[in-house]
This record gives sequence, C-alpha cells and structure tokens, in this order.
Amino acid sequence: MVFPDNNQFCIAIVYIECYLCKPNYASNVEIHLLLVSMAVTFVAAGLTVPAGFGLATMLTPVVLVWLPPHEAVAVVAIIHGAHNAWKLKLLQSSVDYDAVRRYGWALVVGAVIGALLHSYIPSDPLLLIVGLALVILPILSVTERWTNFRLPESGDRVGGFGSGFFGGLTGHQGALRAMFLQKRLPSKISYAATASILALAVDLTRIPIYLVFEGRAILDEYVIIIALVLSAVAGVNLGKVWLTKWQQSNIRSGILIAIVASGILYIAEAGNNLGIW
Repeated sequence: MVFPDNNQFCIAIVYIECYLCKPNYASNVEIHLLLVSMAVTFVAAGLTVPAGFGLATMLTPVVLVWLPPHEAVAVVAIIHGAHNAWKLKLLQSSVDYDAVRRYGWALVVGAVIGALLHSYIPSDPLLLIVGLALVILPILSVTERWTNFRLPESGDRVGGFGSGFFGGLTGHQGALRAMFLQKRLPSKISYAATASILALAVDLTRIPIYLVFEGRAILDEYVIIIALVLSAVAGVNLGKVWLTKWQQSNIRSGILIAIVASGILYIAEAGNNLGIW
C-alpha cells in the first residue's frame, strides 16, 4: 500500500486503532497502553529525522513495557528498520555515497558481531563504556578550537564499527554514528539521508540474526510490531517537514545535546543494572 501524504498515514493508523478496539481482540493486549505507545513512536520518529538518530533510544523503554530485554531489542530493530527504509525513500537523492563507502563495511561487520553476541554476553558493561564515550567526545569536539583536538577521519571506520557493534548488541547505534558523521556532512538533508541508509544497513544485518535466535517470540508480537511500524513510518513525514524548517545551526546544536543526553542515559541505565548506584 502506498501512502503519498500524511492524511493517508493518519487514516491507516485510525484503521489500526479501530481494529485493536474490537471486542474480540486478544485479551492480553491493553488497548490504551498500545495507543499511547503508538503516539510516542509517532513523535519520536518525527524528531529523529533531523537528528539522524535516537529512535531506538526513545522506543526501547516503550517496548520494554511489553517484552523482556532481548526480545524488545529485536522488535525495536524491526520498527527501526521500517522507519529508516521509509526515510531513505523520501531522502534518497541526498545520500552521500562517499560517506556510505567510508563507514558502511565496518558498520556491517560490527553489526554482525554485535548481533551474534546479543544473546550471550551482558550488554551493561559495554553500554557504560559507550555512554562515557558519548559524553566525552562531544565535549572535546565543542572545545576543539582551543584544545586543537579533532576527531580524525581515519577514526571514521572505528566509529562505524563501534556503531554497528552496539547496534547489533543493544540497539544503541545512532549516537555514536552521529558523533563521527555530523562533522563530515555539513548539509542537514545529506546528513539525515546518509544516516538513514547507514542505520538501515545495520538493521538489515541484525534482524535476520535476531530471527534465527528468537524468531518465534518476535513473531508472536506481530500486532505490536505492525502498530508501531505504522506509527514510525507516519512520523517520518512529520520529521521531513521539521527537517526543512529547522535551521542548520539549531539542528547541529540539538544533535550534540542529544548525543550527550544519550550518553548520560546509557551511563545511568548501565550503572543501575550493574548495581553501581
């Protein structure tokens, strides 16, 4: 089905809501909670178009209400993939393929390794490390004028590998990717388009691996997946409007603030799970 504008997206969501509200719908699904989850997903999906990342960070706590952690990461990956596929369709003419070639292979290798380890190793210590990096690196970037520090382009592949690895392991891929990517792509639309294809590469790599290990549990949640996928795809159209209206300087500042905020959230989450505080 093709949805050429926001109105038809909204109609599709109304259809889903009406279906979910039928009296014979499965009793284990709480309708109001699902509708709230759809609304949160819609807004989050819109915000992440100009930012180039953040959907998994905002959506994972929502899906954790429904599912245990490993299954939640897998379900979020499917929603994340649909969101990025639609975003790429809308912005594909602005993709910087030089950046894709520079990051892409390392990103995919990292995603394979991270997804394979997803079910076997605890993610909290690694999440703590990436959280610290996301707080420290933006501060160094902002102060580069008087510290003479600049993230070297030779580190792009390291950033790509790390982004893919954590994307496969925990679903938190975007903030680390944005730390390297947004410095190289001054055009806000090119940045958003390129971020979408890189994120989609990670999603298409990790989702089949998740399905091999947890396929039945994931497919059992098809109603939640369909509802949140529709909401995320609808949010892309809203985000495209914001992308064209917001100033480049405001987007860049917002990205840096969001990266640091993501790092603090990762540190808090990992520290709490590890019993540090």
